[in-house]
Amino acid sequence: MHAHDIRVVAWSDVAAAMLVAVGFMLLVSLIPEPSRRRFMAIFVAGAGSVYLNGGLGGWEFVFAALATWVAYRGLESYRYIGTAWLMHTAWDMAHHWYGNPIWAFAPTSSAQCAITDAIIAVWFFADAPSVYGWRRPAGAPAMP
Repeated sequence: MHAHDIRVVAWSDVAAAMLVAVGFMLLVSLIPEPSRRRFMAIFVAGAGSVYLNGGLGGWEFVFAALATWVAYRGLESYRYIGTAWLMHTAWDMAHHWYGNPIWAFAPTSSAQCAITDAIIAVWFFADAPSVYGWRRPAGAPAMP
């Protein structure tokens, strides 16, 4: 497949991407705070480098450097982690349209990753609450 072939994203691709995002949030919710924020800052920094040699030349290194800086800022703020995931969403789409897919054997993998990353970003902009409800508002009584 050539890098500029049209890659049609099917509903099954969208559904799979959404399931991956939910699974990701379920797993990450198991990490207690403040370790969750620190771990995710490191994780999203690594995600910023998955496309090195992905077909967009020197821009790959520029993006990786910028994403690493934003992820570093995420050590103190979920807003920066959410921003880093949105940056990765945009980079996923650039690769879907102009570069190589994230997985050569799955032509729509970059578009699927963009969907997953956008959902994850929204979760981080909401301060990545545990999906298990372990966090309760300050002053709220404990569950019996």
